[in-house]
Order: sequence, then C-alpha cells, then structure tokens
Amino acid sequence: MSEYFSLSECDVIGFDLDHTLCRYNLKETSRLIYESFARYLVEHKGYDKDLLLLTPATWDFCFKGLVVDLEEGNLIKLAEDGTVLRATHGTKNLSTDDIIKHYGPKREWKHFNSLNTSYTRSAKYYFYDNYFDLPGALLCARVVDMLNKRGAEITSDIWKDIVAAIDHNYNTSAFREDTGTYFPSVKCCPGSYLQPCSDAVKSWLRSMKNSGKILLLITSSHSDYCRLVCEHILGMDFEELFDIIITNALKPGFFSLVPQQRPFRTLVNDVEDSEGLPSLEKPGWYSQGNWPHLHELLKTMTNKSEPKVGQDCFLVFESDCRYSLCVMQRYRGMTETGLCLYLLLSFGSRSARPQPTIIDQGMKSPSAVSNQWGSYFVDMQKNEGEETRRLTWCCHSIHTYSTMAIPSIEAIADLPLDFKFQRFSSDKPITTGYYPRPPDSLLKWEEN
Repeated sequence: MSEYFSLSECDVIGFDLDHTLCRYNLKETSRLIYESFARYLVEHKGYDKDLLLLTPATWDFCFKGLVVDLEEGNLIKLAEDGTVLRATHGTKNLSTDDIIKHYGPKREWKHFNSLNTSYTRSAKYYFYDNYFDLPGALLCARVVDMLNKRGAEITSDIWKDIVAAIDHNYNTSAFREDTGTYFPSVKCCPGSYLQPCSDAVKSWLRSMKNSGKILLLITSSHSDYCRLVCEHILGMDFEELFDIIITNALKPGFFSLVPQQRPFRTLVNDVEDSEGLPSLEKPGWYSQGNWPHLHELLKTMTNKSEPKVGQDCFLVFESDCRYSLCVMQRYRGMTETGLCLYLLLSFGSRSARPQPTIIDQGMKSPSAVSNQWGSYFVDMQKNEGEETRRLTWCCHSIHTYSTMAIPSIEAIADLPLDFKFQRFSSDKPITTGYYPRPPDSLLKWEEN
C-alpha cells in the first residue's frame, strides 16, 4: 500500500453531516445540550434545580473520549492498552491509590477488550465521544456529586435517567412534535448554533461532483433535522450537491449484516414509508438502510465490482461513534477511511484560528488540554512515584482505523483533488498522517 492517499483515487466521497460538514457553535450548543438534559431531570425526574446552574470553569470537565464505568460509578480515561490513566468519581479526581483500589495494581479496566473490539453499547459502560450526548458526562458527574453530598446511595437509576433525558430530546419524533428543549431551540434560532459552510467548501463539493465523483451524505439524524441543518449551512439547493442522502442511518448499525440490518425506506414529507425496500435501485434520499444494499448500488453507479469509497468522516458517537464507524467500514470493505474531525480544529495547524478560551467555548475540542483530564492524545501515567508517557486509547484508535486526520473540511477545500496526503502507518512516526501538521502534544511526544 502506498504511503500517500488522494481523493482523486476515490469513486465515492462520503460525508457525515453532523461532524464534518456541519460546524456547531460549541459555546451555545454545549450549553443548550446540557440544559436539555438537566431540565428533563429536574422537571420529569425530580432532581435538584441546582443542576441547571453552571460556571464557565465547569466545562473543563466536559472532555471527549471518557468512559463511564457503570459498575464502579467512575469516569475513566484510558491508555491505548486499556490502562486507567485518570479517573473521577463524580467530578472529584481519584488519586493513584484510589485508582489502584478500583482497578488493581496494574490499573486494568476489565471491559477494555469488549470496548476495543466491538465499540457497541453495554450495560457495563458508556463511551462519551459524541458532542450530542457529551454534556451528559458532566451532568452524570454532577448528579453523583449532589447525591454524595447528601449521603444518598448511587444506583443504576441515575444512568437510566440520563439515557431517558437523551432519548426525550433526540428521539425521531421530537423535531416534528417540538418536544424536549434541543430541537425547538435550534428551530427557533438556527444561526445561534449552526455555522454556514464557506463558499470554498461549497465550490469544492460542486467541483468533485462535476469531476464525476459520487457524493454521499449520511447521518443518524432524522430527515427533518437534516433538512434544517443543510439549508442553513449549504443553502436551499443543498440536495443538488449530493447523489445520495441517507438519514436516520444509526451508525454503526448501518454496517450490520443479516439479520440485524435494516432495510432502506423512502420518505414522503419526512415520514418514512412503512414498507422497507428489498434493494436500493437508484440514487436519491432514503432513510435507515444498510451498507450491503448501498454497496450494491455503488457498484451499479460506478460500473465497478469494488468501487473505492473515501468516507472522510464517520464520527460521531451516540450510535455513530467515530471509532466504531471506522471499524465497521474496514470490516465491510470500504477501502479508505479518513478521519475528518472539526473538533480537532486547532490541533496544531498554524492556519487555524486561535483556540477560544473555555469561557468562550463551552465544550473543549480534543486539541485543547483540559486542566482535569490532560491531553486527548497523550498523558502521563503516575505509579509509585514514577511517570510514564502514554498514548491514549483515542489517539491509538485514530491511527489504527483511519487513513489520515485533518482539522476541518475548510483545511483541504482549496487543495487539488490529486493532492497527496500521508497515511497513518505503524512504520512511520506517530506524527505522520495529520494534515497540515500534527497536534502539539504529539510533536512534544516525538521530541521526548
């Protein structure tokens, strides 16, 4: 395999809506999501109203890549081999001795292999790497703090209530019925939460389609929310930019095989047809679906038995975790998996805008170091007075399941399609594969 990769090699270019094309105002969106969940707990579950009160510094805790250990009631940050690097109970840091008490002298989290190989949901843990539920980690921790303060027992009901809050705000009928807090707020003032794509990105999309590339837009969002977002970020004619639009895809389940796979369904006025399609015969806008049927359609459209698919993104979590989708894409034969994380906006690009402060931003991007959780990419493991520098599990997953990483679509929109990006490779330095330059924390790793 060549050490370089270009979009010109791909027959199909896929985009995840919410985490690649769509740029969210993190300051306003993070506050709205947290309020949506907290308000549900207060109004429907009887939790303390103090949950609705936040200080700017509170957002430092809201860090992507954390795992909720539901058996121990802790939030943990993992090294590439599953070692617990840092942990909290509620928002309170656990000491090295406390971590060893919970996870043994080797600090091994016993469910790591399950998470690392399947990336599926479990009754034992929950992985937070989705901006749409990430504030739930902060909310869950604050609930634990409040119960500890009262001397109350910490039970699994807390997690059930958090999940109920997520479902209440994001279920597929919430947008249409104006229920919850999130969708009504975005519908009322989309400009407060969504940032339009630049003209350069729109021109880039058109140029790719004009050059014969098949453009695919895929999202786990329902069609009505997808339409609102696309009209705001791309314009009223956004459908002309894509050959295929798939909503309510529920990744990574979209890549499931028989008998779990869901059929594609047509849409009429954003309502799904009750009858699933036996196969996908032509391009268009569809709901639900599965990779095998889409793959067959792409074969027909490209006149190739194995069309080369460049899925630049995939992130997401809730049901479309960036890593799970990368894994599923590789399992299902998608040739290239690029990792386009707008959340890495200032991971080191000198051309990127300055990183906002925590007060300005709300949730942090992984490129911003957290006072409580450290770096998204590397960390120090402290044990018996010694410190060992470790790669995080999140960083390792990016390198393992992706072809390359870029800070945003804008970063490559002005490049020619045949521009050669360096691939991630186990034979290359850890900093290889990031465009236009690696995160500062990884550069320091190499220096040391």
